[in-house]
Order: sequence, then C-alpha cells, then structure tokens
Amino acid sequence: MTDHGVYVYGIVRAEHPLPSNLGGVGGPPGIVARRDEGRVAAVVSPAPPDLRARRRDLMAHQELLLALAADGPVLPMRFGTVAPDEAAVRRQLSDAEERHLAALESLAGRVEVNVKAMPADDALAALVEADAGIRGLREAMRRRPGYEANVRLGEAVANALARRAAEAGHDIVGELRKRAHACAVGPDVAGCRLNMSFLVSRDDSAGFCAEAERLARQHRDRVVLRVAGPLPCYSFVEPRTPVRVGG
Repeated sequence: MTDHGVYVYGIVRAEHPLPSNLGGVGGPPGIVARRDEGRVAAVVSPAPPDLRARRRDLMAHQELLLALAADGPVLPMRFGTVAPDEAAVRRQLSDAEERHLAALESLAGRVEVNVKAMPADDALAALVEADAGIRGLREAMRRRPGYEANVRLGEAVANALARRAAEAGHDIVGELRKRAHACAVGPDVAGCRLNMSFLVSRDDSAGFCAEAERLARQHRDRVVLRVAGPLPCYSFVEPRTPVRVGG
C-alpha cells in the first residue's frame, strides 16, 4: 500500500462490513480497507511513516476495532502491527485460514473486560484494626520514635496492604469467573496486585461491569478496582492462551 508497509488492525470473516465514518492511524487518518482472502479478511490501511504510540493513533486503532466488533467477531491486532506488504498479509491469511475461523467463532458475541486491583492505600484505619502486628509496631514507634521504627512500620503497612489487596482480588476473581467464558492473566503492572481480563458475552458486559463495581464496594477497605470495558478481545487471541472457565 505504501513504502512503509501495511498497518493491520485485525482479522475478520470475509465480507465483514467496514465502518463508514472512521479513519485509521496516521495524520491525516489512513483510508481503511478490507483485504479478503478465502473466507477471512484483514482490515488494513497504509502504514504511516512516523508511527508512534500517540493518543490520537491509539484511540483510532481501538475505536475502529470496537466498531468492527459491533458487526461480528474480530481478531484484534495490537497497536503497531505492520506487515511489509499486502502479499505478506494475504499469505498469512491463507496459511492460517482454518485457525482464524475457529478463533473468530470462539469470540462471536463476546467482548473483553479488564480488571486491575490496587491496594486501598486510604484504608489504614481498617488495617490497624484488623492487624495486631501493625498495631504493635505503631505503639512501639509512639513509645520510641525514630527512623528505624518508622521504616519498619512503613514496610509492614505496605506489605499488609498488598497482601490484603491480593486476597481481595482472589475473592473477586472467583466471583467474576462465574460470569465469564474465559479469563487471562495480564502482564505485571507497577502497584497492581491483580491484572485479569475476562471474556464475557456482549449482552452481559454491562452486568459484568456492574458486578465488578459491586464487589469493589464490598471490598473497598482492602482493594481499589479499575474496570475497563468492553474492549477488543486482545487477551483471547494467539499467542496468549486463555484460561477456560468451568473446565
């Protein structure tokens, strides 16, 4: 398409409709096209020469994938996926046609919801009430204040907050998995005790998010949840292996 390659947004079934009101990455926005190969297709645009993870382009990538998913399943590519040319795109589609079709079938009618859990740093009062060890360290610091006592208390508090957040996150995941078709552990995030994505029915995505918020309120003295979704199903396509729910 250009000397800079072909930007690939995702893989869909052949003849999947394209949104008419959205452009692709780049400035001005790239013209989005579909390249059919057998029973599957790639959604592409010309790769811009100066592609970087700018907010404008990140949003264009995600908005296009969400719009595509409104009309059927999509295997989303991560931001920045560029093929050298259209021949390479078509070759990949042809070589993996059956695998792509099976993956598309597994994602039909489903979306991703991501849940991250952080320690509830403003819950010190609840922590002190529940943890005799923290209470003892605090009393010791009051009796004999000093740098070392302060450091010991700070480390104990941080470790206790992290432990309580991990425990709450485990309980929350146990409840949310009951409503999900699959779940996948995400990469480590600084300050985060849990990063989990769930594959849920599109029709239940609002209910799933509402349940996550309810659980967040229930465990607010231990954990803060960040719930994002519905999202393209990034975590449930190769090479990441989803964790099936219910066997």
